[in-house]
Amino acid sequence: MRILMTGAAGGVGTLLRPRLAREGRVLRLLDLAAVEPGDGEEAVTADVTDPEAMAGAMDGVDAVLHLGGYSVEHPWQDILDVNINGTYVVLEAARKAGVRHVVLASSNHAVGFHPREAEAPDYLFPRPDTFYGVSKVTKEALGSLYHDRYGMAVTCLRIGSCFARPRDLRMLSTWLSPDDCARLTEASLAADGYHVVWGVSANTRGWWSLEEGRAIGYEPKDDAEVYAPDLIAELGEPDPESMEHALLGGRFCGPALDVDNLTRER
Repeated sequence: MRILMTGAAGGVGTLLRPRLAREGRVLRLLDLAAVEPGDGEEAVTADVTDPEAMAGAMDGVDAVLHLGGYSVEHPWQDILDVNINGTYVVLEAARKAGVRHVVLASSNHAVGFHPREAEAPDYLFPRPDTFYGVSKVTKEALGSLYHDRYGMAVTCLRIGSCFARPRDLRMLSTWLSPDDCARLTEASLAADGYHVVWGVSANTRGWWSLEEGRAIGYEPKDDAEVYAPDLIAELGEPDPESMEHALLGGRFCGPALDVDNLTRER
């Protein structure tokens, strides 16, 4: 089996590479930055917005894990070119190559302006908090289109915070451990149909449903709570009234990411 991973040099891609390694599996690593391949890996230096390059990268591919694109807010034209058009180029290349399974990295920022409640349901209606969030809504919509029109199996992962360990109080609720990220990816690569799944571990303080993830075979094993004593000792108890904890998108909903601030030189 050959899996094309776009954005392989990024944070999530770097964490996943050793965890997705399997005998009989080849990971084809694609990124704008050069990647040094290891055992069971191939490297392609290419831009996800380049149709010719993506067509070549799909040769012999059985499934696609699309992580490529900007991972934080950028001006509209950047988001449009890379995150939105890039996803179209990837899906169109996959369709033409006959790839049947695609996993798309969405984000909690697709629904960031929803107030936090006891547990956000699966398939929560979009309320993006940024242009970046809009690109994730569009990614989910494109995935739906390519499933319904072309029969492609597509799973969209609304990823929370995927790091080696939680970095702040918010991540006690939103953390996706690297090992659970790999478990979720494996389940998604095997899932038929179209799904939108929360990318989160089984956190004691979790905000998001795990029902749809479990329905496709994802069984999270990690819990950010083991890091809570140290984080609370350092940062204090979480304030449920703060933007970080009152809205699903946290600080992405704040004025620092207003469009006027994005277009200024930094």
